[in-house]
Amino acid sequence: MSTLTRPPAATASPVRRTSPRRAGRRGAYKGLLFTLPFLVGFVATYVIPIGYAFSQSVQEKKSSGLGFGPTRTVYAGFSNFASILTDGSFWISVLRSLAFGALQIPVMLGISLLLALLLDGVAARAVRFFRAGLLIPYVIPGVVSTLIWLFLYSPTGSPIHDVLGRAGADFDFFGGVNTYLSLANLLTWQGIGFNMILISAALQALPRELYEAARIDGAREWRIAWSIKVPNITGILILTGMFSLIARLQLFGEPLIMRQIAPESINTDFTPMMEIYFKAFQSGNYQYAAAESLVLAVITGVLAFVFYRVTNRRTA
Repeated sequence: MSTLTRPPAATASPVRRTSPRRAGRRGAYKGLLFTLPFLVGFVATYVIPIGYAFSQSVQEKKSSGLGFGPTRTVYAGFSNFASILTDGSFWISVLRSLAFGALQIPVMLGISLLLALLLDGVAARAVRFFRAGLLIPYVIPGVVSTLIWLFLYSPTGSPIHDVLGRAGADFDFFGGVNTYLSLANLLTWQGIGFNMILISAALQALPRELYEAARIDGAREWRIAWSIKVPNITGILILTGMFSLIARLQLFGEPLIMRQIAPESINTDFTPMMEIYFKAFQSGNYQYAAAESLVLAVITGVLAFVFYRVTNRRTA
């Protein structure tokens, strides 16, 4: 008789366990792969231009002979930065931008805050409609916005001048301090919608129970807005203020276009960016302009950091 033999029992294959160190390394590689597009863009648009600007800032052009021969670029060390320390036009343009922002930014943020508070008490459908309408000036390119307001400021064909003329008033939008008022009006019109959207989003995140409790205690809407809403959104107000401060130090397109109409009121060093632009592309001193751009970047970063720390300390 034949005997039945059982097949040998299959042995379970050992489970390979990945060590925590190898798993962490694999996760790091995956994270690096996901961030690779951002890193490539960051290096291409920030690191390389900054490095190139620094390489240009430590050079200068010198002409051979008595000044009539061909020019050559030589290493100058930090002489361009030393010259900037005593460059009155550059520092005046920085102070002018800061003083202008110190007056214009609070007005713009105050109007944005007021509109956000008003929209916070309106029905949802109306809020979406008004938000879209107020955001249109921000969506319009700055060049187009400037041309629109230049038409409104123009003495010929402007409806504003037509109304003022019928009232017997004559107003020059580009004479003396009126130049700053005209530019401030344009920038405020552009920035109200964007800042209002940020402030409104912060208001929507606040718990509604706070408002109901205040109403039960007898508080009116203006008291709720002043004592509950505004103190709880100081963070976004600081953030929008810091963004606006940086934007004022980098102001360029709007005053450059306005200069075509009012060259006497808006000179070449009206803002630091205009000072850098004219030094590079009209005077041809690219190396000095590169040094100015790096100094402006450092000033902007330091002021933004100090502004953030000081305002945070006061609201803590």
